[in-house]
Amino acid sequence: MGWFDANPAHLFELPPVESAVKFVDYMGGADAVLVRARADFDRGDYRWVAQVVNHVVFADPGNTQARQLQADALEQLGYQSESGPWRSFYLTAAQELRNGTPSLPGVRGAVSLDVMRAMTPEMVLDNCAVKLNGPLAASHDICFEIEFIDREELHTVFLSNGTLRHRPFSTGAANKVALTLETFVNLTSETMTLDDAETSGALRATGESGEFETFLGLLEQFDVFFAIIEP
Repeated sequence: MGWFDANPAHLFELPPVESAVKFVDYMGGADAVLVRARADFDRGDYRWVAQVVNHVVFADPGNTQARQLQADALEQLGYQSESGPWRSFYLTAAQELRNGTPSLPGVRGAVSLDVMRAMTPEMVLDNCAVKLNGPLAASHDICFEIEFIDREELHTVFLSNGTLRHRPFSTGAANKVALTLETFVNLTSETMTLDDAETSGALRATGESGEFETFLGLLEQFDVFFAIIEP
């Protein structure tokens, strides 16, 4: 169950957006909430303002007035916070409410490629399992072998029921690819295309290479930044 306070009303709550829409509706609409929240802000009740206006932001992320008011409240809480991590969360959220989620053009993935290239094949394949789009992969049943020629290692990859597993040995799969770990990292991070890898000789395929191509297409690329204060 995770962190459960024994109150059964908390066992099966509505998702955040759906509950926010109902909260705002029950309170008479966004405008009514903001009128009272501004009065509470003027009284210095920043904790409550941040909490109640969060419902308005989740119900309607485009509500500029709600975003500005919650940002003001979170900023005040950040100034008052003795905890460094709390302060960082408060002020980061305030910045996002005012300016949107940051972006770095040309930067993709939550893990540095240099870090990925320094990992073992097992670690890189574990990372692929995390990046796998489970619902999209649910209808696929794939098995192929990867020979990491620079590491002199052979791994078998199994994809079924929306999950990815791998083993550090051959299972006699008909479909195989041979490549360096760096090439594999580049392919799974979409910094190299499969066509380029095959054309340049960086990848050699035995059997049907379509399964490996399907596998690559099922991997998600994580954003470095993500919104922490809106759905």
